Amino acid sequence: MHDYHHHGNAEGNIAVAFWLNFGFFFVELIGGILTNSVAILSDALHDLGDSMGLLLSWYFHKKSKTKRTVTFSYGYRRFSLLGAVINSVILIVGAVVVLSETLPRLFHPQAVKAEGVLALAVLGVLVNGVAALRLRKGSSLNEKIAALHIWEDVFGWLAVLVGALVMMLWNVPIIDPILSLIITSFVLVNVFKRGREILKVFLQAIPDSVDMGELTRDLKAVSGVEDLHDLHIWTMDSEHHVLSVHLVIDAANDFSTVQCIKEETRRLLHEKYDIDHATIEVELYGDDCQLADC
Repeated sequence: MHDYHHHGNAEGNIAVAFWLNFGFFFVELIGGILTNSVAILSDALHDLGDSMGLLLSWYFHKKSKTKRTVTFSYGYRRFSLLGAVINSVILIVGAVVVLSETLPRLFHPQAVKAEGVLALAVLGVLVNGVAALRLRKGSSLNEKIAALHIWEDVFGWLAVLVGALVMMLWNVPIIDPILSLIITSFVLVNVFKRGREILKVFLQAIPDSVDMGELTRDLKAVSGVEDLHDLHIWTMDSEHHVLSVHLVIDAANDFSTVQCIKEETRRLLHEKYDIDHATIEVELYGDDCQLADC
């Protein structure tokens, strides 16, 4: 029930963000033409890319609920992660497009209709702010990457708003490309930071939330466990962790005791580490396991 509720919220949040972003694209397109602002037209193109990225995020979140098949034994959980990868690429491409427009303007600033730009900026902050609030509590990498799209637009419109106010008071059009450069750099830093997290998941690194030393001590503390080896833990999508372990028990234990050890181990993993997918192999003390040194 918890898993379904989480994914349902994620899909709804991303869907709302998509429609707000996609609808506002048309407002920007018309507004950019009327104000003669290339910056707003560029942002309209960027928002269109964001919308397509959010649409992919929504699709992959929906797809990630599909149960296991003969092809994907773990189900489709990592499809959500694939959405994060594609969105990261879109953000990087969008940043390059913005920079290609921003850098020339540093040397050749262009005047715009500041009053119209200010009105669009206020509307842009409001629309994207609503979308950002819907995604701010997202816990999956997919939602975090999708949220980056929206926060980029919020800060972008705040920069446009400040720039419009300044240009209404003084003739300093170079303010706009300077702010754009700062914001784009901020977005790229965060994209690469999230990219490292995605790479760790794909490479099956130990989740950051798990202390292997503490986990090992807790497992050895389970009544009846003499030792353990071949302990592995990885994550499917940064939220759903998978664990496998070999527990060594005393040869005197009977089958019912073994079942109690497994049940206590699973309860520990669920309650303290939120791990529901665990493969536990039990061995007798003194058995020669080929994986004991792995």
